[in-house]
Amino acid sequence: MTFVARHALWSDEQTDAATRMRRIVEDKNLEVIRLAFPDQHGILRGKTIIAAEAIASLESGCAITTTMLAKDTSHRTVFPVFTSGGGFGMKEMEGAADVLMVADPTTFRVLPWAPATGWVLCDLYFNDGRPVPFATRGLYRKVLDELGRRGHDFVAGLEVEFHIFRLDDPHMRPEDAGQPGTPPSVSLLSHGYQYLTEQRFDQMEPVLEILRRDIVALGLPLRSVEVEFGPSQCEFTFAPKKGLEPADNMVLFRSAVKQIARRHGYHATFMCRPKLPNLFASGWHLHQSIVSRTGGENVFVAKDGSEPLSAFGRAYLAGLLDHARTATVFTTPTINGYKRYRSYSLAPDRAIWGRDNRGVMIRVLGGAGDAATRLENRVGEPAANPYLYMAAQILSGLDGVDRKLDPGPSADTPYETKAPFLPKSLRDAVSALKDDPFFREKFGAEFIDYYTHIKNAEIDRFLAEVTDWEQREYFEMF
Repeated sequence: MTFVARHALWSDEQTDAATRMRRIVEDKNLEVIRLAFPDQHGILRGKTIIAAEAIASLESGCAITTTMLAKDTSHRTVFPVFTSGGGFGMKEMEGAADVLMVADPTTFRVLPWAPATGWVLCDLYFNDGRPVPFATRGLYRKVLDELGRRGHDFVAGLEVEFHIFRLDDPHMRPEDAGQPGTPPSVSLLSHGYQYLTEQRFDQMEPVLEILRRDIVALGLPLRSVEVEFGPSQCEFTFAPKKGLEPADNMVLFRSAVKQIARRHGYHATFMCRPKLPNLFASGWHLHQSIVSRTGGENVFVAKDGSEPLSAFGRAYLAGLLDHARTATVFTTPTINGYKRYRSYSLAPDRAIWGRDNRGVMIRVLGGAGDAATRLENRVGEPAANPYLYMAAQILSGLDGVDRKLDPGPSADTPYETKAPFLPKSLRDAVSALKDDPFFREKFGAEFIDYYTHIKNAEIDRFLAEVTDWEQREYFEMF
């Protein structure tokens, strides 16, 4: 009996998808398959396996070291893995032991940019069949299951801003290697500062068309390709999808964009605010709604024309606002991302909502009778782990529903309305989350301690660095 069968890890849908996957691998003469899992940062890690071997072991799993879950954004291991419990307090995590990657065949794709290459997302399991509690895709699935038990599904549409540059020097000399290494030198593809003009789009069209073609070939639900206001900045938007799919689409999209761009001599980055002159910060706006699992109707839709949302929708919105500060680590997980929260910048700086207002945190779109009624959360950065971002949204919203919270009136002057401010830094956000009883209960204290440990490791490295600002400020004066 295989590992998958012994522990009943696949649904009927996944079993059917595995049959289709085997057939596609054979029909298209694929030579290798990339097995990938999204790590704690939403970065894809995994192994490339000869196709015949990958298919033969599809239901047995592929071993990968637990240290993949122990790394911060520099890819340094920040847990003492060779001590008792490996720093995780779990015997299974010590000694850089292995866990198993088990493919989710419903995610299988053929990569259009890599010759004869298949790709599939995986989930992580211990050898006894238990899900690894630090794997964020599995954590998100548990939240979706809780929502499903209430008779609902989560629907999310993606609106993702990022930058693309011409790659001038990748800095591949030995002295440039490190953790992290020297970032590449780049130049602009457009001067920006002409929002949505056709001329600026045409300047970036050569690389945007390369990306568009391959993203569509992947089967991702692309809706639009746009130039943003900033130099070399663009935005891709995606149609709303249910459940795991939008989060899976986001990790694949980011990885695909970076790989495709690099193969064609460009550098794409989802870093929020790159340190280059005149650039604008990028955001990730998450459009979300809740639909009935049985009838499919959007439960945010108001019946009364005087209200933009139903009572359920208003309470869900209030939950997002109530937990905004403690959820910010999940929406904005990098030190750099907090430089976007500035007044009068088309980005939020406090936990408020408004009707079709781009200065608020939660923009309410739609109205009575509009099946497309939704909440656009503008707080996130494009580097966020989508599984944690979306899980935190659902949990926060449902808590508002359970407690029958009221979001208050629409904030028509978003940068003047009195409301709790968002954290000013990752350090503030981590402090807000670490002892928060709500997320410690919902995500589990074990996971919150794990995740904040990683974030604190990044903060400690940052605080130990002497910055350009400090050098300018103090070197001559003192």
